[in-house]
Amino acid sequence: MAAQILIVDDEPNIIATVSPLLRTQGYEVRSAMTGRAAIDAVEREPPDLIVLDLGLPDIDGVEVCAEVRRSSSAPILVLSARGAEGDKVRALDAGADDYVTKPFGAEELLARIRAALRRLDTPVRSSEPIVRGDLVIDRARFRVTRGSDEVRLTPKEFELLTYLAQYPGRVLTHRTILKAIWGPHAGDQPEHLRVLVGSLRKKIEPDPASPRYILTEPWVGYRFADL
Repeated sequence: MAAQILIVDDEPNIIATVSPLLRTQGYEVRSAMTGRAAIDAVEREPPDLIVLDLGLPDIDGVEVCAEVRRSSSAPILVLSARGAEGDKVRALDAGADDYVTKPFGAEELLARIRAALRRLDTPVRSSEPIVRGDLVIDRARFRVTRGSDEVRLTPKEFELLTYLAQYPGRVLTHRTILKAIWGPHAGDQPEHLRVLVGSLRKKIEPDPASPRYILTEPWVGYRFADL
């Protein structure tokens, strides 16, 4: 069954461009031009994925994102002309899964959509190993291997790697990761995260200076590569 995608944008030319692009890939497409119409559309017929602009005429897209998250776990891919760090962080913290800045490339947009939908098709169960490329994270045995080599990690490094690897291709903000790894009061301690990511990269990356697994989204957070 084809995935249903809801496009939310007040620019008719964006809808006219993106809708046929998605239909050529076999997706079913609906559209909404206001925040309220988007929220109503999600409640009426939940989509599999939402492509959301932030600059809507009635409700800011960040607010729409937060409202949708109250009732839906569908991936939200922000497609916006706002490229400032603060806009990205607010959208991702409100529940967006990814962020593409206008003007955008068609292939990049399609790749991000495919990655988001794959996460729906292959949920990670709590006990099964996570396999990302040649990296295998065995949570039941607290063991990580890269190819035929075992990688020895500290408990915190293992916890961070496991958390990131559960969301391949998804941008996770510094604040989101800090709260997940260090608790609800750790959101303002990014230096802890930078140090831990650095030590983890030295152990799992073939070339820590050019990471393959843990990718940096400058000033925003990290993305585990969709391998």
